[in-house]
Amino acid sequence: MTIPPAPDGSFRKRLAAREHLVGTFLKTPTLHATEILGALGFDFVVVDEEHAPFDRAAIDVALFAARASGTAGLVRVASAEPSHLLSVLDLGATGVLVPHVASADMARAAAAACRYRGGRRGYSGSPRSAGYGAGKMWATIDACDAAVTMIAQIEDPEALDEIDAIAAVEGIDALFIGRGDLTCAMGAAKNDAPEVRDAVDRIAAAAQKAGKPVAVFVGGLPEATWLKDRGASAFVVSSDQGFLRNAAAKALAEIGGLATPAV
Repeated sequence: MTIPPAPDGSFRKRLAAREHLVGTFLKTPTLHATEILGALGFDFVVVDEEHAPFDRAAIDVALFAARASGTAGLVRVASAEPSHLLSVLDLGATGVLVPHVASADMARAAAAACRYRGGRRGYSGSPRSAGYGAGKMWATIDACDAAVTMIAQIEDPEALDEIDAIAAVEGIDALFIGRGDLTCAMGAAKNDAPEVRDAVDRIAAAAQKAGKPVAVFVGGLPEATWLKDRGASAFVVSSDQGFLRNAAAKALAEIGGLATPAV
């Protein structure tokens, strides 16, 4: 039996086709949340190495669980260094979400690190991404190049000055609008303040001009509706910890309310 290289390319095709995709962040380094989310039908999960305690071994487990549960496993990397991008791609990540892409030069470097042909991704036939040595080199290279998804997170005000050039970089598959960091950097009162909305519009317009899809983080249906109207098609909703906290708070409020008041 031949073990196919992972990922299979379907997520990248669905993203490019602007299918309505729903995912969430993984903040807890276990495989169980990924299994649950995959079984529920989430299109993708994003292992949040940038803001959560994931080391390489924990990322490996999370990506294995994503593959086993039939959901796409992306990694928001803590570093855009080529060796670091190579590390998570070798583990079989469907793709990477690269934070703080603030210039076209950075976008080009990150995109090149994710591709073999025309890029600078280092080759090994032994990791999960290559089927543990089961495939032929050039077939593996072509399969990985066709499948790996590279998403640039736009979250710095200076990125807006180069947004058209960033969006046009070959190998950038989508733009992720990082409203949290934009809000913080701009000193805005909230993440839908006028200046943030203007930034969202500029990023969305650049993506549309370049023919690239837009991904966003949303807190709920109202934000998702607003951002869908701006062209977003891939939505990251909450996180495993967010779902746990909200469900736990609801259960505590409901069952705690049965307590007999003290006399």
